[in-house]
Amino acid sequence: MTSTVAVIGLGAMGLPMAARLAQRFEVRGYDLAAERLALAADQGVAPADSAAAAVTGADAVLVAVRTGEQLNDLLFGEAGLSAHLGEGSVVILTSTVGTEGIADIAARLAERGAGLVDAPLSGGPVRAGEGDLLIVVGAEPAALETARPVLEQLASTLTVVGDKPGDGQALKTVNQLLCGVHIAAAAEALALADALGLDRARTLEALTAGAADSFMLGNRGPRALQAYDEGGAEVLSRLDIFVKDLGIVGQAARKAHLSTPVAAAAEQLFLLGEAQGLGALDDSAVIRVVAPELRK
Repeated sequence: MTSTVAVIGLGAMGLPMAARLAQRFEVRGYDLAAERLALAADQGVAPADSAAAAVTGADAVLVAVRTGEQLNDLLFGEAGLSAHLGEGSVVILTSTVGTEGIADIAARLAERGAGLVDAPLSGGPVRAGEGDLLIVVGAEPAALETARPVLEQLASTLTVVGDKPGDGQALKTVNQLLCGVHIAAAAEALALADALGLDRARTLEALTAGAADSFMLGNRGPRALQAYDEGGAEVLSRLDIFVKDLGIVGQAARKAHLSTPVAAAAEQLFLLGEAQGLGALDDSAVIRVVAPELRK
């Protein structure tokens, strides 16, 4: 029975997830920033003095890292969190890192009696705090049984896509191909509408009411138009995240000997945006790559 959860990293996603989990479980959190620990304490999360202290005795450990190499280092490198995991515990990987090396990490954890639950998620900070995330999972049945109460507390849609770690990453890679392409396409469409002299708000309203609509058009479209305001749109998903994720898509496609020219074109837009200093802005700011300015 899962009763204690550790959350390593209390950033934009980690903190609301920890707070949500604290409504049901005993939650210990760790972050390098003292102010994040203080915020976590205010939301029912017990702050730990170190990552090792947070995971010791925990049934489930949530981690969010940028790459598979960072995950490997967190578990087996200098931090060495795997040495503090108990028999039957699980590490829940919540980020998109690609399939490379995931099977090896799972095997090394299994040698220590722990499991890896591959559970990349989507939804953003607000939905994380409301338990409204979309999570896809690849995990062995025993590990999934331990992690399921944690995942169900966080997710409104929980889809088990396979019985081994890496399956979740594979589906999330496919998901990110579509998301990245849709954001880039929405940016180009709105830039073209502006170049043709159309009213931007009316154009967006018309497009989202018809067959051209997509989640990304409706969600990112208004923010793309805010990209030209002073300060830009609120950053809900950084542009450089799609540099990483579409890089993962390209790597997976090459390994599978599959051509993905549309995804490659979208990746170039995000790479150009990063090169132009837009990496820390909301991903909708990719519109500024194809249209540096809108009509006044």
